[in-house]
Amino acid sequence: MSDNIPLMPKATAVWLVENTALTFDQISNFCGLHPLEVKGIADGEVGAGIRGRNPMLNHELTREEIQKGEEDSNYKLQLTKRTVVVPEKKRSGPRYTPVSRRQDRPNAILWLVRNHPELSDAAVSRLVGTTKPTIVSVREKSHWNFSNLKPIDPVSLGLSSQMDLDAAVQKAAKRRAKMQPAEPTGATLKPASETVPNQIITPQPEEQPKAEPDAASVFAGFSSSADDEKED
Repeated sequence: MSDNIPLMPKATAVWLVENTALTFDQISNFCGLHPLEVKGIADGEVGAGIRGRNPMLNHELTREEIQKGEEDSNYKLQLTKRTVVVPEKKRSGPRYTPVSRRQDRPNAILWLVRNHPELSDAAVSRLVGTTKPTIVSVREKSHWNFSNLKPIDPVSLGLSSQMDLDAAVQKAAKRRAKMQPAEPTGATLKPASETVPNQIITPQPEEQPKAEPDAASVFAGFSSSADDEKED
């Protein structure tokens, strides 16, 4: 839990919406929520059934701070210094999923296996709080309700935090990079002495160019042929 927001942000936001004239931006900034989420609380679409928590009774906000915020819409409320530190609970095993959200888990699994196939079944199980058989059935399209499933981001469904999802994706990417074999370097041709070690290569003699006959030898040949004919 961050030291800059109240211990129960939504419950505090519900109380501030119902009991003050603060703007949605001021309440969202103080409680660490999105302005649209605060607007949803005011419209009754978000936080239905959540009982408001008075931050003044819990010494997280003073009446003076609320008055400053009501008088100046640009004023950012300051959280009273917390005197009690609540340690974060370390979670082991699959994430607990509220009963109202359990029907959304197959949709979240489908989103994860499509957008982040590098995630292992164990990682998906930790993110959305489900079992391996359910993950396998969604991967293999054998889930009993697969035809009606829609891929939905588990963060938007409230099944996982963006921080946990990013950490799981980064871890899976590093593991995949380590498992991939290194690319072979460019091969070079071996010399003939290595490929054919016992063969002796002897150079072939070059053909000598033939000398062109001169005119004198040609005429001498003609005259000798004529003399032989006269004698016959």
